[in-house]
Amino acid sequence: QVQLVESGGGLVQPGGSLRLSCAASGFTFSSRSMKWYRQAPGKERELVASISNAGYSTSYADFVKGRFTISRDNVKNTMYLEMNSLKPEDTAVYYCYALGNVWGQGTQVTVSS
Repeated sequence: QVQLVESGGGLVQPGGSLRLSCAASGFTFSSRSMKWYRQAPGKERELVASISNAGYSTSYADFVKGRFTISRDNVKNTMYLEMNSLKPEDTAVYYCYALGNVWGQGTQVTVSS
């Protein structure tokens, strides 16, 4: 069964950090590019960051550049999103995505004092 499972979300104060994980199973993880998306209440889902299948190429939305880092471990079949200097506007449900229209269930990130 093809599956993506996110974890690592939670409540954090402004300026804090979180590390999200996305565990993949049921497909050849190392053959697919991956992405992180997010969706805030009342807003459309938006792309946050992308990473190539081998991890050598990454890209970021302007609103997270310099603060977030996407990475992957093709031995552990897991993708990560390191989030630093978090802002209240980063509050959203974060989803991982695998090429081929595979989505995780999402993990809530709330940035609030």
